Amino acid sequence: MSRYKKVRFLDRSTPPHIFTLILLASISTLSMNIFLPSLPNIASDLGSSTNIMGLSVGIYLASSALLQLIIGPLSDQVGRRPLILWSLVIFCLSTLAAVFASSAAEFLILRVFQAISASCLVLSRAIVRDTTESVEQASSRIAYVTMGMAIVPMVGPAIGGILDYNYGWEASFWTLCLLGLIILVFSYFDVGETLENKSQGFIEQISGYPFLLKSKRFWAYCLSSACVAGAFFSYLGGAPFVGNEVFGLEPKELGLLFGAPAIGYLLGNFLSGKFSTQIGSDRMIFLGVSIALVGVSISIIISFVGFGSIFSFFGFMTIVGLGNGMSLPNAAAAMMSINPRLAGTAAGLGGAIMIGGGAGLSSIANFILSPGSTEMPLLLLMWISVFFGLCSVLFAKYRNHKLSAEILE
Repeated sequence: MSRYKKVRFLDRSTPPHIFTLILLASISTLSMNIFLPSLPNIASDLGSSTNIMGLSVGIYLASSALLQLIIGPLSDQVGRRPLILWSLVIFCLSTLAAVFASSAAEFLILRVFQAISASCLVLSRAIVRDTTESVEQASSRIAYVTMGMAIVPMVGPAIGGILDYNYGWEASFWTLCLLGLIILVFSYFDVGETLENKSQGFIEQISGYPFLLKSKRFWAYCLSSACVAGAFFSYLGGAPFVGNEVFGLEPKELGLLFGAPAIGYLLGNFLSGKFSTQIGSDRMIFLGVSIALVGVSISIIISFVGFGSIFSFFGFMTIVGLGNGMSLPNAAAAMMSINPRLAGTAAGLGGAIMIGGGAGLSSIANFILSPGSTEMPLLLLMWISVFFGLCSVLFAKYRNHKLSAEILE
């Protein structure tokens, strides 16, 4: 008989319903990309350039990474529920303030506070690990949570582009604020505490970092997820430039095409949720990273021979998304299962490394693209990132094989 409570929707004495977990995981993704088609208009209104405003992605990701270093272990001490509620309050206030930003500096500073929403993604994963018994079960449930979340990057930029076209860029932030309030209400009534033991202090919980950082298996899983996700973060940083400057797309058109990776991500999450328990997490991670590498490689070849187009660039991003969707839930579950007592700490540290790397790659993508550039520099950056991810996966498989052999001996 399972020791976990049965979930009842909108009953905070039980673990949260999967619908609420999807909402929590989605808000951080939506706040990252809904406004991207509006970057040229935001830059114009605030007297800045598209390249400078493009830093809003890197700043958001870097802030998310730093916050997760604190949020993860703090949640292992005080619990998941209070941090989720306070994070949503801060997110709503900073999003509302962004509507009234009068300069690029103000806007970028408010993006730092908006990044608190990333804690909801980390904590939703920690909640899944709290309420499942094995790595494969956690992988499967995380995949279903992120499968719902995958719809957001598919429709977010499209909605943002339409809102910008009809009502101005501020409408995207009004929408984010309203959604944040709705999710806050759902969370207040539905998110029950799932952390059973809160005995350790914050300093003691932070001391779990050296244990994780010394684990070669943790690093292998962490780097594999960071590198394959790095391709997506590079895309986030560079695709607005490629769409606007290389292919001459309007915000509404860019918004519709921008969500291409999410189509593949949705399918990848479905496959991960359905088959992770049968074929194992390591194999699913390997397949996902390999597929992502194939997708980027084909796009590079097409561009190299002179047939690069809107369809070859955005179309093959669906393959990259498919690989992300298959590999990331399994890598996240594997990281948190190195030591289940440190699930929140592992989720925070792994998320910080992944998103911190993403912030760097997003900024690099923004830097290497300049007037007159083609899509090729961005594609090469994505390929390098995924290739290193594949190397990390192979090392993880080697370490697990070696550990299994030692146990048998």
